[in-house]
Amino acid sequence: MKAIIGKKVGMSQIFDADGKVVPVTVIEAGPCVVVQKKTMEKDGYSAVQLGFEDVPERKLTKPEMGHLSKAGVSPKKHLREFDIEGDLNVGDIVKADTFAEGDHVDVTGISKGHGFQGVVKRHGAHRLKETHGTGPVHRHAGSMGSGTDPSRIFKGKIGAGQMGVDQVTIMNLDVVKVDPELNMLVVRGAVPGPKGGLVTIRTTKKTIAEKKGEAAGISVNPQKASARVNPQKASARNK
Repeated sequence: MKAIIGKKVGMSQIFDADGKVVPVTVIEAGPCVVVQKKTMEKDGYSAVQLGFEDVPERKLTKPEMGHLSKAGVSPKKHLREFDIEGDLNVGDIVKADTFAEGDHVDVTGISKGHGFQGVVKRHGAHRLKETHGTGPVHRHAGSMGSGTDPSRIFKGKIGAGQMGVDQVTIMNLDVVKVDPELNMLVVRGAVPGPKGGLVTIRTTKKTIAEKKGEAAGISVNPQKASARVNPQKASARNK
C-alpha cells in the first residue's frame, strides 16, 4: 500500500484524450517525512508515521517537539500513521510521485460543517402540507412515538443537530495526473472538505475489476441498454 498526506487545493476540469470533460480535484500532496517506524517486534504491528507541513516550533508542545527531535525531523503540523509497504526508514521523504497516473486511491477528509440543522436539511425528511391545519410547524420533526409504550425514543431516530464535520472517505478515485515538481495530485471527482482542508490519500481497498475482451461491459440481457449493440440480439441481426 502507498499513502501520503495532502491539502485540498480545489476543483477544476481537464480534457481527456477523447476530448471529454473530466471533473477533477487538485491536491497538494506532500512532501511528507517519515517520523516513526513501528515494527512487530517492538510495537506489535507494522506501520509508518508521516509528518506533513512545517510549523513554527512555538506552536508545538514539548512532548510533540521531543517526539520530532528524536527522529531528527523539523517541526510538523500534521502526523498520520499508515500501513505502508516498502522499505521506508525514519527521515525518508515521501513525495507525490509515489503515485502514478491510473492508480486508484481512497481519499479521506473532514466534511464541511453546516452548523445546527433541522431534519429536513439534515436527513431529507418530508415537510408537512401547506394547506390548513399544519400551523407554524411545517418543518418540525413531528411526533417521536407513543408515550405509553415504549415510552422512549429508539436509538437512531433522525432529529435536528450538528451537520457535517464528519470524517468521510471517498473510495476508488483514479489518479488523472501527477506533478512531482509542484507536489500535485489530480484525482477524478470530488473529495471531502473545504479548500485548504487536510486529506489523506492511500491505495484503494476496493477490488478493481478489469474489463476483458472487446465485449466487456456489453450485456446479453435484451432489456438492458448495453444489449442494443449486442450482435446476439434479434433486432441487431435484422439491421
